[in-house]
Amino acid sequence: QEVLKSSMGPENETAVTEFILEGFSGLDQRLQLFLSLVLFLIYLTTVMGNATIIFLVCVNQHLQTPMYFFISNLSFLEIWFTSCTSTKLFVMLGSGRRTISLSSCFAQSYFYFALGCTEFVLLVVMSFDRYVAICQPLRYVAIMKPQLCIHMIVAAWVIGITLLSYRLVLLFKLNFCGSNKIHHFFCDSSPLFKLSCSGTSLLWKIDSVLLSFVILGSLCLTLAFYMGIFFCILRLPAASGRKKAFTTCSSHLTTLAIAYGSCIALYVCPSEEVSLETNRIVGLLNTVLYPLLNPFIYSLRNKTVILALHKAIARAAVQI
Repeated sequence: QEVLKSSMGPENETAVTEFILEGFSGLDQRLQLFLSLVLFLIYLTTVMGNATIIFLVCVNQHLQTPMYFFISNLSFLEIWFTSCTSTKLFVMLGSGRRTISLSSCFAQSYFYFALGCTEFVLLVVMSFDRYVAICQPLRYVAIMKPQLCIHMIVAAWVIGITLLSYRLVLLFKLNFCGSNKIHHFFCDSSPLFKLSCSGTSLLWKIDSVLLSFVILGSLCLTLAFYMGIFFCILRLPAASGRKKAFTTCSSHLTTLAIAYGSCIALYVCPSEEVSLETNRIVGLLNTVLYPLLNPFIYSLRNKTVILALHKAIARAAVQI
């Protein structure tokens, strides 16, 4: 049953004040409960993994370097990024409560894109840090001063939060007076815009241009830094050093491929041409898998981080 709470306007139209998220509603009830449990466990693993990195960077002096400072900020961002969509999803699958108010839907959409934009800027910052560390090792400490690191992190958050603020303004100007069923598990652009009975052509264009600029612009900068890194690696005299550097870069590039590949498929192409089924699948990859992989790819495979984790566990065991 559609949830339509309304005020009758002069044109006798029913204004929608709540949406129904229909993502995965076609699945069997038992399968939905199982999927809810799986997603809940993935969410807990994601939060615990990222929170562990933040904790270790705070308490271990060996990890208080620019690289781990940026990684801990990425971990903090990933916790909020996955929380803004995953929590609603596994609650929805577990309880069957699929309704979401307009204001909550708009807020979810804003935070999803604002945090995503912040992450892309942060990935550029992290690539720059690795470029300086590998290509300018003797000047690394002089270049990557704490003040510069803090300024870059603040800039990343400010850019993400302010650049996407137009979404809230434009979303609240839209009218929804027809169907209130969103064929997705969160309030993504494409299914949300298609429900509006207002003109959305301007919003489609602004959204497509701005998201394309953020995604492709950050991708070009990130690839430019990594190209410089690869050329520096090729000039290293020791084969073992080249292998270690290539392994590190390949791990990072794996996560970059997932993040950029999924977002380019959805948001750089004209959004109206993307099928809702594709939108759901890629959206699940973005909001569930990518935040789960990040702590393992960036940190938990690192010997320094593993050693710091063992020391923290040993210290806790002694205190107990």
